[in-house]
Amino acid sequence: MTDNPSSSRRLFSRGSWAETSRVSTILRKETVGGVILLVAAAAALVWANSPWAESYFALRDLKVGAEPFGLHLQLTLGHWAADGLLAIFFLVVGLELKREFVAGDLRDPRRAALPIAAAVGGMVVPALIFVAVTARVGDGALRGWAIPTATDIAFAVAVLAVISTHLPSALRTFLLTLAVVDDLLAIVVIAVFYTDEIEVWALAAMLIPLAAFALAVQRGVQAWWVLMPLGVATWVLMHESGVHATVAGVLLGFAVPVRRSATRSTAAGKVRHEVGLAEHFEHRLRPLSAGLAIPVFAFFAAGVSLGGLSGLSRSLTDPIALGIIAGLVLGKPIGILGTTRVLASLTRAKLDSSLRWIDVLGVSMLAGIGFTVSLLIGDLAYGLGSDRDELVKVGVLTGSLIAALAASILLLSRNASYRRIHQVETLDADHDGVPDVYQTRQD
Repeated sequence: MTDNPSSSRRLFSRGSWAETSRVSTILRKETVGGVILLVAAAAALVWANSPWAESYFALRDLKVGAEPFGLHLQLTLGHWAADGLLAIFFLVVGLELKREFVAGDLRDPRRAALPIAAAVGGMVVPALIFVAVTARVGDGALRGWAIPTATDIAFAVAVLAVISTHLPSALRTFLLTLAVVDDLLAIVVIAVFYTDEIEVWALAAMLIPLAAFALAVQRGVQAWWVLMPLGVATWVLMHESGVHATVAGVLLGFAVPVRRSATRSTAAGKVRHEVGLAEHFEHRLRPLSAGLAIPVFAFFAAGVSLGGLSGLSRSLTDPIALGIIAGLVLGKPIGILGTTRVLASLTRAKLDSSLRWIDVLGVSMLAGIGFTVSLLIGDLAYGLGSDRDELVKVGVLTGSLIAALAASILLLSRNASYRRIHQVETLDADHDGVPDVYQTRQD
């Protein structure tokens, strides 16, 4: 019995117009944040290798805070950025992930399976490559196995903005969802593999403000003077427990109800989407995350003294740096594209007619841009400011740069095809605000 082509499953087929429009808005915001991130990282690198380098490291290691009631809240500015500001980033990740799987297109298990499987493949293969390269180093080098497994969505989207490619909406959605799932898996890795000691009392006490926060948002409370103290208390107790404090951000994001958006017709005959609470919080917090939290973290995390060309060449020959570079540049595209091809074979699914496998390869290479979470895991694996932490920074920055350049070259070569696809996708002959392609039956 042969399959009916019209009913065969399609990979990277278009989702709904509402979801595509929402993803496009998110990517525009992430583009701005990515540009700010690049500027912050570049400033850190220049300062750390200038005659005034000592002042940069002194600023990063400046201790701020206090220790009230025995709480360990006197941290360096670098730690405040990694533990505190990144909690805002992971709060947005939690909101985005919950919305995707409750009210987004990915509530359909068939659509969710592809980015989840690709994210897993894109983490397993880089980790295996890192382990293979550093297996003989010893002395705890393998603690960094998770460093090349992360994808930086802000950095990746910033590259897309620079090369001005008309990436098809289905692939842009895939890249965003892949990175969000990637971030969730990274948080699980951090909580499970990079937590040495746990203070049970603090972890148990953390559940009190978290439950109060969940109760408040379930009742529709939006007042910052109610939610912020509860969120801060959750973060403080999570930090005190020994589990990385950014996990608190994800838990707080998961606590916010999605309240699936409803639609209604207005007097003008148009349809208006009511914004759910999770989407409302995400809309308010994403600029803070992309415009402040991530760039400040990048500024304190990316500064590495290269020691001139000779120092850079020595760093690039170290197995730890080489393992990270190989994991990002080779492991990510191999893991993501390979998993996607295997999934296509197992399900006998076909690539959407508007795309080619080389397009999927380009997105997979973009996913090799690891920055924010990779640097965070490097700090946790080897210690902020340690010799190996410096190697991590060299490896992450070099690997991300190579992945960005390689992806840019490939995507630019496909730019003409993308432009034609983009023109078809945005055609709106009846001027109702919804592109015509979203008003036809999808295969």
